[in-house]
Amino acid sequence: MNSAPKSNSLLVSLGVTRPIFLSPMAGTGTVTLAAAVSNAGGLGALAVGAMSPARAHEAIAELRERTDRPFNINVFTHAPPVVDAAANERWLNYLSPRFAAFGAEPPASLSAIYPSFVEDDAMLDVLLRQRPPVVSFHFGLPSAERIAALRQAGCLLFATATSLEEAQRIEAAQVDVIVAQGIEAGGHRGVFDPAARDERLSTLALVAAIARRTRLPVVAAGGIMTGGGIAAALAAGAQAAQLGTVFIDTPESAADAAYRAALAAPDRGTALTLAISGRPARCLESRFTVLDRDPGRPPTPPYPVAYDAGKALNAAAAARGDAGFAGHWAGQGVALSRRLPAAQLIETLVFELRAAAVHLQQY
Repeated sequence: MNSAPKSNSLLVSLGVTRPIFLSPMAGTGTVTLAAAVSNAGGLGALAVGAMSPARAHEAIAELRERTDRPFNINVFTHAPPVVDAAANERWLNYLSPRFAAFGAEPPASLSAIYPSFVEDDAMLDVLLRQRPPVVSFHFGLPSAERIAALRQAGCLLFATATSLEEAQRIEAAQVDVIVAQGIEAGGHRGVFDPAARDERLSTLALVAAIARRTRLPVVAAGGIMTGGGIAAALAAGAQAAQLGTVFIDTPESAADAAYRAALAAPDRGTALTLAISGRPARCLESRFTVLDRDPGRPPTPPYPVAYDAGKALNAAAAARGDAGFAGHWAGQGVALSRRLPAAQLIETLVFELRAAAVHLQQY
């Protein structure tokens, strides 16, 4: 296997040979997928934000058994929500007819189903004991004390930025690497504050701006599905590309049959939606995305409180064989999906990347 280019300081420091990083996809990503990507020379990733600390400990230990190469463990760092019982009730009342269509009742109440790493001491303890090679933050940053503790444990730290201002905050916080997430990305948008203005920069525009205005290595994320897309990201100033959607249809992912069928639908577009979880997230068009266009709907509860209702509605629909309320996360490049084992997909992407590089040398 080829060694990492000496000019690529991030790959050299990680000991990774391919500039292909797996997006840490909560629910869809698996230990098997993360290990396959790492073993193929990329950087595998596993999201533990939706896991209990005990399950996260087991998953990281299992991942270590399956690969001796670097990998990334991702945590959610959202601001803990303020629970508003009256607002939650209005949202449940709004969703009630959708539940009734499947012969179900909405939950009696809603809760924040995923704790934030910013206040989850048990998850911090897991990471400090396990010392994964990379820890990444999504939705913001934890405290300086938590960052310092993870650095002291030897973890390289990544954080998602969707704007130059967020990237500069990441640099000031002494995080090591910026993941520049463009508007094309599937899944949850990593904005620090979902109520703030979002310029919605494309991946290449965001990468170029961050690479020029900060000193940290940049990883491009969002809409990248081919080796040519990776080449474009590297040309824009990234040292690697983070891909998620292209790995969903690998046999190693946890995507179910309905998800895989939806990926293959010829005219299925994507949309950003708040209705599923309370935070903007890009998924395949669905009955949830239609709700975002309803002018009469009440405000969506904050993340992850709204997710409690979203998951319950999906479960009610799925029990009747209806996948219309599933959160089928996908980026704007979903039409370029392909069904290959993860290792073979990595080799294909590398082949395309090299072909793109040769083509560019003609100019």
